[in-house]
Amino acid sequence: MGQVVLGLLWLIDGLLQFQPYMFGKTFITGVLLPNAVGQPGIIASPITWIANLIEPHVGLLYRRTVKPALLASFAWALGIWFTGEGLGMIFTGSANPLTGAPGAALLYIVAGLIVWPRTRRTHNTTKRPQIKPYGLLGQPGTRLAWAALWLGSAALWLLPDNSSAGATHDAIAAVPSGAGWLTSILDSAANATAGHGTIIAIIMAGVSALIGVMVLRDWRATPALIAGVAISLIYWALGQGFGGILTGQATDVNAAPLVILIAALIYAHSRHQPTQPATAQPATS
Repeated sequence: MGQVVLGLLWLIDGLLQFQPYMFGKTFITGVLLPNAVGQPGIIASPITWIANLIEPHVGLLYRRTVKPALLASFAWALGIWFTGEGLGMIFTGSANPLTGAPGAALLYIVAGLIVWPRTRRTHNTTKRPQIKPYGLLGQPGTRLAWAALWLGSAALWLLPDNSSAGATHDAIAAVPSGAGWLTSILDSAANATAGHGTIIAIIMAGVSALIGVMVLRDWRATPALIAGVAISLIYWALGQGFGGILTGQATDVNAAPLVILIAALIYAHSRHQPTQPATAQPATS
């Protein structure tokens, strides 16, 4: 099921490439080149070189099987994360979880590693091989990836660019809309957070760290996953404008749907973990 959802998200991203906006020079000047601004030279130079080299369109991959499709998606996502997202802008000091840091492309890779099909051997040859949960990462690796995401988000919230009094207001005010009803919601949210950026950043840093640690330690992990989904939905609406899909210039659905998918995968796999057989007790006379 996770593979299907991930495939649908990739399909949506592919369809977004057919928007008229993607077939002009604006894609280079307005999407790729801005990711070089503020980056260290070792990152900015390749982004600029690639942006000036490629043509302003994106090809779609025709997927026949799961593993080749995932391998192709990893290569594609790495390129997009570097060039199209500037490594999530992490090295600029302006990466903000509210607006999608560390970047949707990186999360596509994490989700792909989790849904990578692996089978476990069974002693009964008449039964079909069972699919191992958590894919290539395994349970510890998946929980560690979740914790890294949320602990990293906690650290990003405390950056000066994200923790100033007007930071949250400014981030929401800059969110792409494309619809009057969404613009109204964004304006209200921006006004409500004006001047409260510091306290919001402190609270969100604490909550994010708690969500990461609780899942990592498997301590009340389900409530933590639910909280992560709820926060991601808020981020998606108020900080990401639903990926800017309504503007006609979106290149992907942004990070929140991927975080929600990863949470759903962790929850589904934890619900179906095999129970350990009870140890036989020695007979007492």
